[in-house]
Amino acid sequence: MPHPPPQATHYSGNLGEHRLKWEKHTEFATYTLFREGLSERPFDPAEFEAYPSDWVSEIEHLRITSIILRVEPRRAEEDITKKVQDWFVQESVALSAMLDSAVVTGGDFRIDSAGHLRFALFVNQGVGNRRVGRVVQRICELETYKSMSMLGFSKVKEMSGEMNRIDAEINQLISNMTGTENSAETTLHALLRVSAELESQSAKSAFRFAATKAYEAIVSQRVQVLREERFQGRQTFQEFMTRRYQPAMRTVKATELRLSAMTDRATRAGNLLRTRVDVERSAQNQSLLTSMDKRADLQLRLQKTVEGLSVVAISYYAVSLAGYLLDPFASVFGVGEGTLKAIVALPILAFVWWAVRRIRARM
Repeated sequence: MPHPPPQATHYSGNLGEHRLKWEKHTEFATYTLFREGLSERPFDPAEFEAYPSDWVSEIEHLRITSIILRVEPRRAEEDITKKVQDWFVQESVALSAMLDSAVVTGGDFRIDSAGHLRFALFVNQGVGNRRVGRVVQRICELETYKSMSMLGFSKVKEMSGEMNRIDAEINQLISNMTGTENSAETTLHALLRVSAELESQSAKSAFRFAATKAYEAIVSQRVQVLREERFQGRQTFQEFMTRRYQPAMRTVKATELRLSAMTDRATRAGNLLRTRVDVERSAQNQSLLTSMDKRADLQLRLQKTVEGLSVVAISYYAVSLAGYLLDPFASVFGVGEGTLKAIVALPILAFVWWAVRRIRARM
């Protein structure tokens, strides 16, 4: 058969006595083989030998689920009861009439020794192939999307240990906020590190959580459109999902909410601690400003002291210089040198003081 085009998302063609259907989805692909008639051995794993063995071995570690679905005519209820008892694990078997009792479908959601899940359809006489095909497709989709959504549950179990550790660390850091053993800045750095770890966990799990929600919605929708009715008092597929599947999905939702709550709690604690650090720094700055103000006052006092000494020193040298200049005139006025210096000392002192004050005022 010719290969599908490179960008194709689905393909259907004959493969020997089988017909192959391939569909490419967002993060998985499905390969379905259809065979006319019934094998002598119910749920014979030899049917999968139609797939090339080397190809199967290469993708074995990537397989999410594998289903053998047997479709046969519906006979007496005793015949259905016997086959259900022989084929499925009784403690988990789900059996119900679907689409206005046109089809009776059974399965136990258990993996058999060959690695496949088993489902059986017992079809009323006169039911068209298209109607049977819709049931087959919905059962396959039900199992496929159920298995894909369980990847979210696996992610949750993988995250649980790390989240428990981070949660305990957040509680310890919040307790440290009320004590004085650790500095606020040290606790803040630790909270920022924890917040970064939570953001990393959130980023890594965001796609898986969103995909799990989408797959769960598809599973619920597929169960509803089957229009189940109880058959022989057995649990329906809806009841099986409620008992075994929904708790896992609720765990995923609870973990997502827990991760979001832990992130918010770490953020709030970080904001509170950041406010405390800001207040402490403001107090330190205020103390520093007060200290600087005291030093400025002392510096001003010292400056005034130096200024007074400068007036005295300048006046001393000015009086000495004036004495040298006026000494020749001392005999003219009939006074001694000391008397002359005493006369000019006060005016010179007053002038120097006035000049220094004026210079300081300008500066």
